[in-house]
Amino acid sequence: MRLGIDIGGTKTAAVAITGAGGIVDQVRVPTGFGATAVMDTAVQTVRRMSEITGIDAGSFESIGIGIPGAVDSATGRVEHAVNLGLGGLDLGPRLAEVFGAPVRVENDVKAAALGASLLLGTGTGAGADAGIGLTSMAYLNLGTGLAAGLVLGGELWRGSGGIAGEIGHLPVDPRGEQCACGQRGCLELVASGSAIARLWPTDAALPARDLFDAADRGDDRAVEVRQTFVDGVAAAVRVLVLTTDVETVVVGGGLSALGDRLLIGVRATLARRAAQSPFIASLRLPDRVRLLPAGFPAAAVGAALVGMS
Repeated sequence: MRLGIDIGGTKTAAVAITGAGGIVDQVRVPTGFGATAVMDTAVQTVRRMSEITGIDAGSFESIGIGIPGAVDSATGRVEHAVNLGLGGLDLGPRLAEVFGAPVRVENDVKAAALGASLLLGTGTGAGADAGIGLTSMAYLNLGTGLAAGLVLGGELWRGSGGIAGEIGHLPVDPRGEQCACGQRGCLELVASGSAIARLWPTDAALPARDLFDAADRGDDRAVEVRQTFVDGVAAAVRVLVLTTDVETVVVGGGLSALGDRLLIGVRATLARRAAQSPFIASLRLPDRVRLLPAGFPAAAVGAALVGMS
């Protein structure tokens, strides 16, 4: 039995999976803020999963963790996880010391890419014992920010410095607004939750849903902002396919809850671009995009796969 933990800004999700990749148990707990609280959250989550599964915490074959921020997957150290109040934390080594089980740590979006690949049957080298085929896919995470995780040839691709997939900071408009990264006109400024919040100010609890609802009612400004957002997501899909030629781009993250309204809009934009270019048309981009099924704990499942590697 392997344990996967997804430590998010407000909640932590965990799953126990079998060697064949089947989910056995799941649990969610609130996430603490700051290094000490995050460490305590991880410890409590492992102990809770131990109680649920009836397996001693030290007897899990592996423990994998997905967490925001800059992650050194070789050492298990996490840095710059601003939403968690982490400047730096040796999460992997410290958790391994507590429980005496192997612990691997990965960036949460990259972990989610592995989880999505398992769901889609594209597989990972770590999950080869489950008999999963090896192809390629990209996981496009639409949350507060924008980033992607890549599974190429059945393996998670991190890049030479671990930043593969950071397409949110690809400048697409040199005269655009300044991004928090210091550049201008980054893709994240039009295709993310923070972009919607900036372009569509509202007191609604779910700004993206409020935007789409207003656009459906015919509000001209909402229609314009929605199209800007959808075009940005379509641009992200185009970038991922043109740079990696993945078979599938899976859209996940909080904004994927928009469901078919988002998917239909993105596919429509891609189809319009294809109509203007025989080359783009040959890529069949609308056919390559799909949504992560609602409720699937991709990052936690992917974390369990990370722990297996």
